[in-house]
Amino acid sequence: MNKTISLRIPGSYHRMIKKVSSEDNVSINQWITSAIGEKLSALDTEDYIATRAARASRESFDAALSLVPDIEPEQHDRVKAKTPTSMAAIKVRAN
Repeated sequence: MNKTISLRIPGSYHRMIKKVSSEDNVSINQWITSAIGEKLSALDTEDYIATRAARASRESFDAALSLVPDIEPEQHDRVKAKTPTSMAAIKVRAN
């Protein structure tokens, strides 16, 4: 069942929403409904992760990790070297 609400938002928000909803080829109503859905989903996910984290223990993590074989990954599973992203590397690049 759809419900109708009246909403007061700053003019700057309205202009931005009008622009991005137009770029997405959806109505302002559809765009706002989608944004609300995304926010609610994020909040649900945060609650889920917090609940799972509360059940976690270092002992069970270590037990699960001990079952993983200590071998080199296959070629297709290897992580390619990336550019350093530490703060020190960023400061060096900035200077």
